[in-house]
Amino acid sequence: MVKIQLQHDKSHATTKKSYGTLKRYLYIFNSPTMPNSIKKPWYLYSVLTNRCPRCRQGRIFKSQEAYKFKTNVDMHERCPVCNQPTEIEVGFYYGTGYVSYALSVAFLVSTFIAWKVLIGMTFSIDDNRIFYWMGTAFVLLFIMQPLIMRLSRSLWLSWFVKYDPNWKEHPIEEPERIVPEQMNNW
Repeated sequence: MVKIQLQHDKSHATTKKSYGTLKRYLYIFNSPTMPNSIKKPWYLYSVLTNRCPRCRQGRIFKSQEAYKFKTNVDMHERCPVCNQPTEIEVGFYYGTGYVSYALSVAFLVSTFIAWKVLIGMTFSIDDNRIFYWMGTAFVLLFIMQPLIMRLSRSLWLSWFVKYDPNWKEHPIEEPERIVPEQMNNW
């Protein structure tokens, strides 16, 4: 539990009341037995931190470093916390190419808009600023590619595995289309 020292002026009753409410709120929020409605992890946070979509606690990648190029997309076969399989069927992650493409296009469009607003450019024959944007954007995209690959896998898995707040009580649905002898047989 996080302890916070709050000092208040005793001459103001409203200040005293608001600090007391804040103390109670911080105690409830940081309590180890806080209610499930507050404890529920956010979808966006769990996707951005590459957490299991079923329990939103376990990490789905073996390495937490996206720039270790030999192991940056090595995933656990099952979630270390709730035992959810991460490979739902053979070739499941082929669809992440589409997600990665969409994320890359969104990145390029956002950098183009930011460049246009902040630096400005015209489409005249004498204005070379569009080429500077292209060079900068593609270098940044190349640098961010390991992060985009991991994010696309995390997003793809989260679209097919539903969050279960009571995952400890519910058994895991085993994948139907898995032939264990053919896994990793590329």
